[in-house]
Amino acid sequence: MQLITFLTEFIKHPKTIGAISPSSKKLAHKMVQPICFETAQCIIELGPGMGAFTKELVKRKKPATLLVLIEHNAIFCEKLRRQFAHVANVVVIHGSAENLKQYLTDLNIKKIDYVISGLPFTSLKAEVSCCILRNVRDCLYNGKFITFQYSLVKKSFFQTYFQNISHEKVWINMPPAYVLSCRLGNTRVS
Repeated sequence: MQLITFLTEFIKHPKTIGAISPSSKKLAHKMVQPICFETAQCIIELGPGMGAFTKELVKRKKPATLLVLIEHNAIFCEKLRRQFAHVANVVVIHGSAENLKQYLTDLNIKKIDYVISGLPFTSLKAEVSCCILRNVRDCLYNGKFITFQYSLVKKSFFQTYFQNISHEKVWINMPPAYVLSCRLGNTRVS
């Protein structure tokens, strides 16, 4: 049933969904691997979709850790609300990652430790991608931005905002994907 919902939404919104099937468990494990769950106070997930990464985050996070999910697709957003309604400190926002700073202000969040992203940067408009990455960079508190892409074509674009990037290929995913773990360098780009 989840696969049918995912495919239906992909057909309706191919530029914002960006994949024809949900992420694999192996990719989800790799996405959360760079997170220190012992110390994380606030984790943001951009574009959680059907919640493949969210499930891993919920399994590992401390009860006091705030997990904020920002999802643009209304169908996915409703599914996430139902699926994680019983979990403490999980907030689901139906909105755009472009408005990250505003959501943090609304929730009175002062710092973010990690941002996990399932957003399809290769199909987003350049100005949208720039806005999202500026927001993420400006809101991170000595933490990491973790994303996945199906190729490394956007790596140099990410380096405009995050100078320290490592990547690892996950073969067990359809299609295979790269997990990029990004940190700020000493300089910031406007």
